[in-house]
Amino acid sequence: MEKPISLWKLFLTFLKINTFTFGGGYTIVPIIRDEFVEHQKLIDEEEMLDIVALAQSGPGAMAISCSLLTGYRLRGPLGAATCLFASVLPCLVIILSINLAYKEFRENFYVNAALVGISGIISAVLFLTTWRMGKRAMHEDRNFSILMIVVATALGMLTDINTAFIILLLGFSGIIVTKLEDRKKEGQRS
Repeated sequence: MEKPISLWKLFLTFLKINTFTFGGGYTIVPIIRDEFVEHQKLIDEEEMLDIVALAQSGPGAMAISCSLLTGYRLRGPLGAATCLFASVLPCLVIILSINLAYKEFRENFYVNAALVGISGIISAVLFLTTWRMGKRAMHEDRNFSILMIVVATALGMLTDINTAFIILLLGFSGIIVTKLEDRKKEGQRS
């Protein structure tokens, strides 16, 4: 890894990311990954997976949580505060601007047409990110990982169970299976 990023550069990077990331929540993940894993090489792939897992499991907006945790990883509490401010600032400015010109935006053909086009792109970006990170997240027991994906998808689509409960349930299942596998490996070594 390279030398630490300055707070100012961290602020400008997250300001840029959050200003031009459209679609909210999970659409920020591939952009943060590309910036800090691929381009700046300040975070490795494994750390990025950990950041996303933590951001998903906590309360609040995914974009904010991911930005905050990335900032914390790179520069500690000051980095977290810097990224939080840089993440919220564009939203505040955009919402205030839209509020001032609400009627113009609501009835503008070009704005509505752009939103339709952008929504399709967001789906593709989310799919590609999920695919990349999913392949990386499947460690030793690929069958168990695939089973968890199927169970999570089925529970999310076919039931009214709260997503947070599904995450907790499958996280707990992962802990149990990992502990059982560790015991099995220890027994084979003896």
